[in-house]
Amino acid sequence: MNKQSSFEKERATVYVVPTPIGNLEDITYRALTTLRSVSLIAAEDTRNTKNLLRHFDIATPLISYHEHNKLTREKQILTKIKQGESIALVSDAGMPAISDPGHELIQAAIQHDIPVVVLPGANAALCALVGSGLSAKEFYFYGFLPRKKKEKEIELQRLASLQATLLFYESPYRVKETLQAIREVIGNRHVALARELTKRFESYLRGTVDEVIAYLDKSEIKGECCIVLEGTTKTEQSDYLWWSSLTIVEHVEHYLKSEALSSKEAIKRVAKERKLSKREVYQKYHVREGMTEE
Repeated sequence: MNKQSSFEKERATVYVVPTPIGNLEDITYRALTTLRSVSLIAAEDTRNTKNLLRHFDIATPLISYHEHNKLTREKQILTKIKQGESIALVSDAGMPAISDPGHELIQAAIQHDIPVVVLPGANAALCALVGSGLSAKEFYFYGFLPRKKKEKEIELQRLASLQATLLFYESPYRVKETLQAIREVIGNRHVALARELTKRFESYLRGTVDEVIAYLDKSEIKGECCIVLEGTTKTEQSDYLWWSSLTIVEHVEHYLKSEALSSKEAIKRVAKERKLSKREVYQKYHVREGMTEE
């Protein structure tokens, strides 16, 4: 167990500092004070952070901390903290550790009983959620889906039954492909596509998945995107394909074992649920070579 009292006494600390996702005026006074007061700033890309610090006339030294050097940097940063130096952790934009580097350093600090203080600040996913007009009562942040089609489909299948609004980050170069995968796996739900949030060309596309795909067929978009997708409705929930990960053989055997149905009745039930002919299910179940096929 680890108990932290963040401000009980002065100790060297890791400050997690969100930075603007576009509009520099979104940085907080507290973030600026923290960036000025620490001994070192660990940045995802020192070139980007230099521009931010220059804008606000901050001279605190920088060290790079990114996906490719995080293990080496982690040791150096922890050593400095143990020597009494507080550090600030920043990413290029938004909250560190949210689809950005930072989680491992935070975890290491906690393991070494070093206080971790997180400042509130800019976050693209929450801005997109609220601006989407979709329900914010319950939401599920995923981040970037896998790039490979099969892996992407598997993740979407896993998320399809959630009633929570779904949040994804996506590159403008892959956003249409991802929406098409959503259409194929999850269906034609309401969706909002937010891009260039807080910047001059901030925009939202709100409608159904089909409508947004049709728009993208004719228009090219630029800038990082956030997809906000409606969760499953109660009707969809009741019709959720719980068996989608099962083969036809496994589906039939489920009813043989769980409800003690005859093979004839189990095949009939499976055919109805999968919207297949009884003959097709019968052949899949009884032809041994086909037992591992869907």
